[in-house]
Amino acid sequence: MRARPEEDTMLTLFREGGWGMFPTLVFGVLMLLAAARYALKPERRVVPLLLALGVLTLSSGALGFVTGLMATFRYITGVPASERWIALVGVGESLVNVAFALCFLVLASIAASVGALRGARGAAASA
Repeated sequence: MRARPEEDTMLTLFREGGWGMFPTLVFGVLMLLAAARYALKPERRVVPLLLALGVLTLSSGALGFVTGLMATFRYITGVPASERWIALVGVGESLVNVAFALCFLVLASIAASVGALRGARGAAASA
């Protein structure tokens, strides 16, 4: 358990999130790359890929959260009743997966919005 919450760093949070952070990282980075490509060169064929990677990223974060909760509640029975508040720490660590996925989604959505705006401007100029 950490001494103070203000000591949180990205690496600390990544470790606390557990194994579920790795697939979320992979799918999130792929989604960001696809979103950046769409922002630079808006093509409709990239949109299904963006949507699929968004679903994968969010699903990976949700799966990491659920498996973290499962581990927390599986082991809480071995803790004395007066100290079971520690399960809240496990819930917080599990939520890191969801927050990580949401950060990727927000960043990719910003890039996709830029691409959509550029695509709309290009279509209006050619019409």
